[in-house]
Amino acid sequence: MSNLDVLATAESWSAQGRPIALATVVETWGSAPRPAGSYLVIDADGNFEGSVSGGCVEGAVVAEAADVIADGKPRMLEFGVADETAWRVGLSCGGRIKVYVEKVV
Repeated sequence: MSNLDVLATAESWSAQGRPIALATVVETWGSAPRPAGSYLVIDADGNFEGSVSGGCVEGAVVAEAADVIADGKPRMLEFGVADETAWRVGLSCGGRIKVYVEKVV
């Protein structure tokens, strides 16, 4: 799914009145599978479209997006081998990724 498709989904869900958050890859290093600028849109029910890591950290990002939608406060998430969450979210092959998650109004 292209970034344009993800943004079209975000626009559609927003027009339907669904509370949503947008996650954007802002920095990568090493073997991160998605480049900076990749998007993931998440609704309040945990539905999502797009990808920020090819499946490595999507679950953690979707869970964090629920809090962003609820409190409206954006978050910068960091995942990587040096991070204690690396093994839990599947970046054990190496690399680092930073993902910015913000509520869309």
